[in-house]
Amino acid sequence: LRVVESGGGSVQPGGSLRLSCAASGFSLDHYSIAWFRRAPGKEREGVSCIDTSDGSKYYADSVKGRFTISRDNAKNTVYLQMNSLIPEDTATYYCAVGRCGSPESQFGTWGQGTQVTVSS
Repeated sequence: LRVVESGGGSVQPGGSLRLSCAASGFSLDHYSIAWFRRAPGKEREGVSCIDTSDGSKYYADSVKGRFTISRDNAKNTVYLQMNSLIPEDTATYYCAVGRCGSPESQFGTWGQGTQVTVSS
């Protein structure tokens, strides 16, 4: 099982990026997928999660209204559309396979991360 993140980059405040989490070796539609991020000097935190059972979507308060999680089962990929980016969104973003609402330690199959930098 493997997931690979992509789509990170450097943007100015107010800009947008779309991150991708592509799976190989398994079908994403059978699993819940979460996005986490780790900012410099901070603990890793959950950002968003999409539940496989009913498609429910969850967001951290800090990104509600700005980020949107979605999945394309045909492409075996989960996306994180990030709009109205602010410098506080600067972090390495990871996707992971697990169950929405579970502790981070219970998520397996982590990607290598993709860097997002928001700066003017």
